[in-house]
Amino acid sequence: MGGRIGTTVMADFMACTTVRSGVSSVPLDAPFELELLGGFELRAWGSPLSMPLGVKRLLVFLALQINPVLRTYVAGSLWPESTEDLAAGNLRSGLWRVGQVAPGLVSSADGYLALDPETAVDYKAALRMAKRILDNPTQATLPELDIALFSADLVPGRPDEWVVVERERFRQLRLHVLEAIADRFVSLGRIAQAVEAAHAAVSGEPLRESAHRTLIRAHLAEGNRSEALRQYASFRNLLHDELGAAPSRLMEELISDPSR
Repeated sequence: MGGRIGTTVMADFMACTTVRSGVSSVPLDAPFELELLGGFELRAWGSPLSMPLGVKRLLVFLALQINPVLRTYVAGSLWPESTEDLAAGNLRSGLWRVGQVAPGLVSSADGYLALDPETAVDYKAALRMAKRILDNPTQATLPELDIALFSADLVPGRPDEWVVVERERFRQLRLHVLEAIADRFVSLGRIAQAVEAAHAAVSGEPLRESAHRTLIRAHLAEGNRSEALRQYASFRNLLHDELGAAPSRLMEELISDPSR
């Protein structure tokens, strides 16, 4: 695997270019895949690798970084209540464990850490696809309209603040993308897929009016006015019960004038 950032992270703790017999059968050039959407799974050559919870936390943190980050920053972010020496020791231990199970997955140079750039991370793939779709929604091709990339939260259940912030940012982004995908499917005449994408957006945030409008437009595009009215009534009742509010003028105009 080319393009590694300097030497492997275990150079300062133990040689990571060789793996002790019985510890790991993963070679240094293994292609890694890291899934963060809907949970955590690390694979090499398509096979899952087992990691301790603390190591998973370290890998999630590195996967969410745009650029390589200082070791001291990683240690301080992951163990903010520990002393500097203890945090550094925890980081060294975590990196050693990574090197034993997945040598070459994390690389280090000049005091900076990063995932190997050739590691396939589903979250980063989703961000790239989201940008393409939102920048040019009318040009999105069928292979790009994959709602599976935008139907799950980022590592759900992780309570770390740095995960929570990024999870919410991605949640908002994926709702926008799902709506854009639904509208694109409508323009392509693929109404069933449009309805599926819109339903995914509604499920992501049931009180999000724009998602309900997208779903209603999909029903109307297929001539299913009864379904559109049913969806409108469901949203109106939910909004009233939860917030004591009413649908916006845009929603009312959509129902009264389906051409909008």
